[in-house]
Amino acid sequence: MNKRDLLARAMNNQEVDRVPCGFWHHFILGRDQFIGLEEPEVLERAYQGHLDYYDLVQPDMMKIMSEGFFGYPPIMDNPLQTEDDLLRIRPVGKNHPWVQKQIAHVRRIADQFREEVMCFYNIFSPLQIIRIKFDFLDLEFDKFVHLAESYPEAFRQAGMAISEDVQALTEGLFQDGGIDGIYYCVQNIQSPMYDDEMYQKIVRPSELPVLELANSLQDRNILHVCGYAHHVNRFETFKDYQAKVYNWAAHTEKISLPEGKAFFKGACVLGGFDNNPGTLIDQGSPEELRAYAKSLIEENGYKGYIMGADCSIPNDIDDRQVRIIRDACHDFINPNFA
Repeated sequence: MNKRDLLARAMNNQEVDRVPCGFWHHFILGRDQFIGLEEPEVLERAYQGHLDYYDLVQPDMMKIMSEGFFGYPPIMDNPLQTEDDLLRIRPVGKNHPWVQKQIAHVRRIADQFREEVMCFYNIFSPLQIIRIKFDFLDLEFDKFVHLAESYPEAFRQAGMAISEDVQALTEGLFQDGGIDGIYYCVQNIQSPMYDDEMYQKIVRPSELPVLELANSLQDRNILHVCGYAHHVNRFETFKDYQAKVYNWAAHTEKISLPEGKAFFKGACVLGGFDNNPGTLIDQGSPEELRAYAKSLIEENGYKGYIMGADCSIPNDIDDRQVRIIRDACHDFINPNFA
């Protein structure tokens, strides 16, 4: 069974001869994640990083990272401090370089692997694009929640504007980017003001249409409920967010893979390893990694399960650690597979 067929069977909740394995990490960090349009050398490093990772790890799937394109143009030169600042965010349109160069970059990477493995592209939900700038470029960690609480209607409108471009990007990626699906990242607003009712009113209108569009174009999309910085989400928020595969921070949310699988109506789940520095994937011996991989297979079985992590692993974790886990997945064969 080749890797594409293996992953397709797992995603469709069909029994497999071995559990597929997929981990990923960033290849560039900080300011460089935002300036791919201005400095093409950044995109060259990202391109080479994907190739080097694939050559060493030989995963069963590839998640293509969106670094270099974190810098969504309408927010880069915008102070994003007032209601008017939010309302100044307008779509750039499908012909803008942020859309077209991104598609070409993804296609260039995907072309290296897609005959062997399925390729998925990282897409942040629209309002999370603002949070990413605050958290990873400006290092203003309270600003996102402040805007969401202070100007909810303008916040909603900003999300709707960004959503137009994210949808244009998503459509272009499926048409010309060579991907099999998107890895769609969502997260609750970390504010008691944003209960489920508020989230559905302010965030959902810009967020859910991206996923619905992706599903209409290809039924192989992954929903990632992000637990970045140990933020906890309300799973009820996403109970009707339809995806083929679900991935979440099981160790942060304290929701096991079997529990999450039941919550998401038996869909395929991805995860198992804590992604944080100092945890098993970072510090474990080969014997410990293999033993834990085996325990995950025993817990989740050979149907509807992809081994991976809660989120992106830190880029300074030795990729040979990931290769050990990948090899374990190849070694622990389903004894009952016909």
